[in-house]
Amino acid sequence: MRVRVTLAILMAMTSTAFAGGGFDIVIPGRAGVPVIINGVDASYAAVEGEWGLGKNWQVQPTVYGGRYIDPVPNVGHYYPSAGHLPGYGRLEVEPPANRRLPQPAESYHQSWSAQSAPLPAQSNVPVEPPAIIYAPQEQGRHDFRPRPHNVPH
Repeated sequence: MRVRVTLAILMAMTSTAFAGGGFDIVIPGRAGVPVIINGVDASYAAVEGEWGLGKNWQVQPTVYGGRYIDPVPNVGHYYPSAGHLPGYGRLEVEPPANRRLPQPAESYHQSWSAQSAPLPAQSNVPVEPPAIIYAPQEQGRHDFRPRPHNVPH
């Protein structure tokens, strides 16, 4: 019994070492957006290779079941020098040379400027005020405490 348990433990411990060398099936994260690996659409295909940090013995992944994607798709370029009209798009109509031209636009000019505000003609504050400013005093009164007011009852 002990031999069987020990053998089962050894088999379970060594099987995890072989688990990292298999393949992965690529499932796109968003519908309609293919997963491209080295010019091959790998959506729903098996990919064999090493990914992650410290696993660089097989640099290029192998894709099984993918389809090749043209890196430069043939979209039908339009070259006007060839003399052919494009297959779709805006219809360009060249006006005749002897057509009646519209009236020229009136001239338009606009400008902006900035400057400081003008100084007042004469200020109440002297140019060089004294170091001490004396407060005005009422005649005969030097006490600045508030006086009680006579309020009718």
